[in-house]
Amino acid sequence: DVRGVPTSEATAALARSLGIPLLTLDEAKGIDLTVDGADEIGPGLSLIKGGGAALLRAPLVWEASKRCVVIADAAKVVPTLGKFPLPIEVVAFGHPHTQARICDALSLCDIGIAPRLRVKDGEPVRTDGGNLIYDVACGAIPEPSMLADALKAVTGVVDHGLFLDLADEALVGTD
Repeated sequence: DVRGVPTSEATAALARSLGIPLLTLDEAKGIDLTVDGADEIGPGLSLIKGGGAALLRAPLVWEASKRCVVIADAAKVVPTLGKFPLPIEVVAFGHPHTQARICDALSLCDIGIAPRLRVKDGEPVRTDGGNLIYDVACGAIPEPSMLADALKAVTGVVDHGLFLDLADEALVGTD
């Protein structure tokens, strides 16, 4: 009786290939459990996600879920978020202007690294929603919630890869 609400088109295609029935978020009357991966797991189950360029759908599903479990290998557990580049989804229209405003938000959080447009095979990477991804190699994110709020305040930013206060549990694979 399992039915899924996919967080990306790639996940939807995989689920269909395995015969898992799918619902849209709007069709789901509630989500009992979300199980997903992460690019980093930090203190307090803070996460960086979005390395696969699926940013916006995942938090919508996570926020609609009664319980969220993240699965990752031990190498992804870090004492401070930021080792993995932070993805930021932006609308394509005026994205260089948005990039400059993201720099201002990063500076407010004492992060002096400029975001770089994610490119694959010579073309900008597009999300399932047709937006662009900028990555920020922060090194460390001392105040993740402050950075999350600053990025959300930038017009043109659709979402970012900081998942804070959403995970209930982490299953960490080890040798």
